[in-house]
Amino acid sequence: MQPQAPFSCAYSPALPELMYNLRATIAVSTYQAGKLVMISPVNKESFSILPRTFNKPMGMDLQDNRLLLATRDELIVLENSPELATHYPNKPNHYDSLFVPRATFYTGQVDMHDVALGADGIWAVNTSFSCLCLVNGFYNFIPKWKPPFISDLVSEDRCHLNGLVLKDDKPQYISGLGQTDTKQGWRANITKGGFLWDLSTDEAILENLAMPHSPIWYKNELYMLLSASGELIKVDVAQKTYVVLKNLQGFCRGMDIYADYLFVGMNKLRKNSSTFSQLPFAEKADWAGIKVIHLPTLALVGELRFENSVDEIYSVKIFPHTLKANVLNTENPIHKQSLAIPNRTFWAKSDPTK
Repeated sequence: MQPQAPFSCAYSPALPELMYNLRATIAVSTYQAGKLVMISPVNKESFSILPRTFNKPMGMDLQDNRLLLATRDELIVLENSPELATHYPNKPNHYDSLFVPRATFYTGQVDMHDVALGADGIWAVNTSFSCLCLVNGFYNFIPKWKPPFISDLVSEDRCHLNGLVLKDDKPQYISGLGQTDTKQGWRANITKGGFLWDLSTDEAILENLAMPHSPIWYKNELYMLLSASGELIKVDVAQKTYVVLKNLQGFCRGMDIYADYLFVGMNKLRKNSSTFSQLPFAEKADWAGIKVIHLPTLALVGELRFENSVDEIYSVKIFPHTLKANVLNTENPIHKQSLAIPNRTFWAKSDPTK
């Protein structure tokens, strides 16, 4: 038997057809594997899997053609150029999108989680310093808000902020794992101490949550994942309540919604974790991949499972109008040959002196 190729996947037969009809690619960041993985429909029967290496990739945001990606100590801005994709030297006339690096911000190792592009620039959840910050290159980061229960800006991950929602291009909601003010104090009640915070009122909307992650605003509704209970929830912000829409039977983290379909990241539980081994779905959480749910009916319409290489997913994003996605990292020098000026692009020679 031949060994499986890295990042091999098994998937529901209907899933490639769905993604082909949606004309979209699924992208996942896996800090555990150090990859950004693009899952593109080749046709209505199969996918192509394209992993790209980044140093601990975490949060992503996609606005039009601009992709933000938080890594171990950098925040990378990439721009999609279909024209550069068409003339990509390694495979011309194959890809319909090519995200190339345009700027790198050196944040330092501050454990950035969710990132978002807003009216004021690039917002990032700075988990290490328990704050929400702006990243613009003048400093490693500019703290703009911290929870009122956090007494000081120190690199101690006191409450494990993670998820961020923008409304009208301004930060509105943020999630975290514990309202604690000591170094990694949230760990003492890791599966039951989570919260959702309203930045406009500076107060908690929800408390005592089971590891909230991946809040998202869609059609004037707020959705979120409770990783430790395996639940997809919808939040009533005004009433400060929530309803469970679906039990996903696993450790869910990373979510995007596109055309009324939810794409949810599923994670393997860490086998050496005594805390996670007590979760109700512990025996079932033995795979990592994507569950696809039709939001109006809450029906599970597709599933993709990584057969190797990927155990943990942080972020999931849908790349619309993309059937053959490609992303260049800063480790491969070919990205330096991709040149863009207003209204025109070029592929430079590898050695312009020749």
